[in-house]
Amino acid sequence: MAESLTKDLDLSKYPHINKGLAGIVAFSSTKSFIDGQQGKLIYAGYTIDTLAENATFEEVCFLLWNDRLPTKPELDELNARLQNKRKLPDTVLDYLKNTSSNAEPMSVLRTAVSMLSDFHKVEADTSKEYRINKAISITSKMPTIIAAFDRIRNGKEVISPLSEQSTAFNFLYMLNGEEPGEQAEKTMDLCLILHAEHGMNASTFTNRTICSTESDMYSSITGAIGALKGPLHGGANQAVMKMLLDIEEKDADPVGYIKERLADKEKVMGFGHRVYKTMDPRARILRGMSKQLSKETGHETLFEWSEAILKTMKDEKGIDPNVDFFSATVYYSMGIKPDLYTCIFAMSRVSGWTGHYIEQAENNRLVRPRALYTGKKDLDWVPVEER
Repeated sequence: MAESLTKDLDLSKYPHINKGLAGIVAFSSTKSFIDGQQGKLIYAGYTIDTLAENATFEEVCFLLWNDRLPTKPELDELNARLQNKRKLPDTVLDYLKNTSSNAEPMSVLRTAVSMLSDFHKVEADTSKEYRINKAISITSKMPTIIAAFDRIRNGKEVISPLSEQSTAFNFLYMLNGEEPGEQAEKTMDLCLILHAEHGMNASTFTNRTICSTESDMYSSITGAIGALKGPLHGGANQAVMKMLLDIEEKDADPVGYIKERLADKEKVMGFGHRVYKTMDPRARILRGMSKQLSKETGHETLFEWSEAILKTMKDEKGIDPNVDFFSATVYYSMGIKPDLYTCIFAMSRVSGWTGHYIEQAENNRLVRPRALYTGKKDLDWVPVEER
């Protein structure tokens, strides 16, 4: 309907009508840069490959909040502050214990993060340090929320967070009830780095839009979680794993399975990207991780199917995998339930969201785009009895 109405409009008066805001520049940012043609991703000056090889998630948090890497004393201080803020308020923990065990984990995470605002003193402080303090508090508590809810819904005792160790180590410890090995910690840490930031995606745009109203950081992050929850954004890796498990359950040939879906015009999740015209650089890194982990954990078949699906999609549609495709098998090989995948995505991306919030708040203007009205005008009123 709307498309037919636009035919009679003078579109020269509306030079920026792009479905899905494709190509529209809404903000300037120092947080990340994406070169879709070359498949390149940069966080505040550093390529994702450099960070994946050398950084910790905590260093990436500092980078996204300060636009530079920390010194050793600064990193030690940040680690201590993150470790000190992990514990949840009793009211939030009570909510996790009393909500439905069948609730979607992302819905629970969204509600719990919103509740955290009740326990952060409202002040007139607009300093960057004050905002970073809130970013630290939210970032440190999200892993605790996710792990606690997963254990509660499975009838297990909640594991209190450690006051030491990395974010990755602590999360796996709280989730599984035992200290992770060095390789498991390293793998989780790398996954957190790869998902930390990615330009002006739907959830980041939502976060900055809410910030632009001068609302608090908790409101912005809650909104971002709501946007990430959608299957076209953060929920895609869960859909990828569901597809792989469906192939396993049906004992199907993965190539035939994908060709059948394509013939039926069904979307194959984990492929294509609005920005990248080649393989997502994060997918490239995760592909190597998936191959290694599948061998170590006995999930080689899943990796082989993934490779077959990748080739089929490239041959049939000419599109490459995105970050969601191989992250699904990486998480599964680590023993993480598929419905937690998007929560882990959020647990990482909160570092980028909060970085964007800080950036928006420092040079703010209320977000107020225009909309093209395509409805009727100046209709005559008809009494209700005559309609």
